[in-house]
Amino acid sequence: MEDYNKIIESLNVKYAKCRNVKILRPFRMDNVRDVENTLVLVNKGAIRLDLMDDIVQAGEMLFIPAKSNVTLTYGVLAKPITLSYEAFLNNSENCYEINKTEELKLIENENYTYLTFDAKIFDSVNFFGNLDIGAFKIRDEKIAFLLNSLFQEELHPVEGKDRFSKILCDAIAIEIIRYILKKRLFVEQLATNSTYFKDPRLINIFTYIRENIGEDLSNKKLAEVAEVSEDYVGQYFKMLTGINPQDYIEYQRMEFAVNLLRTSKKSIKEIGNEIGYKDTAYFCRRFKMMFGIPAGKMRRREVPA
Repeated sequence: MEDYNKIIESLNVKYAKCRNVKILRPFRMDNVRDVENTLVLVNKGAIRLDLMDDIVQAGEMLFIPAKSNVTLTYGVLAKPITLSYEAFLNNSENCYEINKTEELKLIENENYTYLTFDAKIFDSVNFFGNLDIGAFKIRDEKIAFLLNSLFQEELHPVEGKDRFSKILCDAIAIEIIRYILKKRLFVEQLATNSTYFKDPRLINIFTYIRENIGEDLSNKKLAEVAEVSEDYVGQYFKMLTGINPQDYIEYQRMEFAVNLLRTSKKSIKEIGNEIGYKDTAYFCRRFKMMFGIPAGKMRRREVPA
């Protein structure tokens, strides 16, 4: 339990948004991947996960960790249209509508409430995404209550909304960790993350990468930071994290890119340069390969997953 408490204490949770969407026509999205964690509560209707019989029904929730690559069908009670993620973004207004004014009990359409949030250890390691656990169903009244409370803050904002929304998001993240432990899901992988606390050299690498995302992040530079040999640093990093350092760095750079795309008006070229890609065309190719959509389309994203 001590290691898990250390993980939770070091977890920096950042609330992104909480919305309710009404389904206008059933649709399926293939190969959806995001840098944030997503929790979806089914209020009415159902969601099918990955073209299987794993259906999330009314009252249940679907948790999609960051970096998970999933296929989702919204509105499985009728035959859906199939769209790539990019095609969906071009036709989203025909598939769903954001509910901003209606009370949920008055909505006749199939509808879902979703939350997106970031959760990183030491503000560096994408916690749920690095568990490599995939999406899974949750049935938990406490988590559902917290999510509904957060949505009500968005629907009817009052004084202190931002502070209270952050508190609720923190609580939801902790409750999801508790759910994983309680149901004995992926416990071995979760325990492995305690290694982050046992070697300060790894923490130094995480910090250096975050603070120098657009600079030289070669294995030679990481070796200098960790005070190990260049030949050993890749093996050392992968031994503790399960991923080689250059793959980790690329994903961190793409996370920065997504954040800049959503929060700034900088050009694609400026964003690529800022995160370390001098070749804009190469940056665009790598971005689309990772997320399935062009970088410019990420600015328009407003969808649960």
